[in-house]
Amino acid sequence: MVTHIVLFKLKDRTVENARHVQGVIAEMKGQIPGLLDLEVGVDFTRSDRSFDVALITRHATPADLAAYEIHPVHQRIKAYVVGVRELSVAVDFEN
Repeated sequence: MVTHIVLFKLKDRTVENARHVQGVIAEMKGQIPGLLDLEVGVDFTRSDRSFDVALITRHATPADLAAYEIHPVHQRIKAYVVGVRELSVAVDFEN
């Protein structure tokens, strides 16, 4: 199992905007082969060190993660998020 985690700090850090971004990201659910699970949530603590939106995806193999990365649905969502984010960080691990 491969887990992919991305945290996004948005340019517009309002809760309303974060929820909108959450909805856009959630559109990937069920649309990409090899994407076994997708969770996306909005931070509620709003601390100085918080990121605004978290994405967790799960894939059976590293090859499935690689296919997800280049899938047209993911590329469309990614292009949107790149335009509204200030910063993002990611980690991928096998478990």
